[in-house]
Amino acid sequence: MTLENTEITTFDGTADKPDRPLWRSIGRGLLCRCPNCGKGQVFRGYLTTVDRCAECKEELFHQRADDLPPYITVFVVGHIVVALYMATEEMTTLSLAALLAIWLPLTLVMTLAMLRPVKGGTIGMQWAMRMHGFSGNPDDTDH
Repeated sequence: MTLENTEITTFDGTADKPDRPLWRSIGRGLLCRCPNCGKGQVFRGYLTTVDRCAECKEELFHQRADDLPPYITVFVVGHIVVALYMATEEMTTLSLAALLAIWLPLTLVMTLAMLRPVKGGTIGMQWAMRMHGFSGNPDDTDH
């Protein structure tokens, strides 16, 4: 266990929890790495998360990255693809079939490439903000 994830007891007997930098944790998640140590993998499959980091043993099974990653992915990819599709349609005389042959596969590839890092970033955000059981308090979990 690293120093980042240990409790420090103050003189008055209260537990002072160490900082978990938000942007660093999100960045590590975007790289599909453990938000705590930055070394271990977050995923064991395409979108299946590990229960705990193999490097620092941080528990990651608490994550609840259900709807946010697909929402962000659809939002970003949709804006990029629609803008580029409209620009291509204005500047060329390609048929609708040709445009669909270009943009449908590109949309699929962009979506699949972006979904996993966005889920990792969401897990990093939840860990940094101590959401969904990441606080270490058993009363703080969602059932």
